[in-house]
Amino acid sequence: MSQRFCEVRLRVRYAETDQMGVVYHANHFIWFEVGRVELLRQFGFSYRDMEQHDGCFIAVVDARCRYKAPVRYDDEVIVRTQLKNVRESLVHFGYELVRVSDGMLLAEGETTHLVTDAEMKVRAIPEKYMRAFQEAVGKSS
Repeated sequence: MSQRFCEVRLRVRYAETDQMGVVYHANHFIWFEVGRVELLRQFGFSYRDMEQHDGCFIAVVDARCRYKAPVRYDDEVIVRTQLKNVRESLVHFGYELVRVSDGMLLAEGETTHLVTDAEMKVRAIPEKYMRAFQEAVGKSS
């Protein structure tokens, strides 16, 4: 099965750290979002396209992170994002955070999203997005 990944580099800002000089745990989820948004761009569309042109929203219904090592101020980090699975109205992404200087795995995570309309009612993923998602996870339509 062929997987498509997106890698985004970021440098930890001082404001992202806590009193101990370690990145505050919730910031990992912000970085996951950065990776997810860029992965969609890599597929040829954006969240904004989905929302504005198709009334299609991707609501987080589950988010997990396993913290493997501390991330500190000024570390350069790669956010590696992949689409793990897609169903009619469900999308599942996986993430890894890796320190550039030594290749250390800092965290692993995943998010599951339910596709809804503007009234938060579950809906099917529009075909043009579903094709891109299925191609990314190696499924044929």
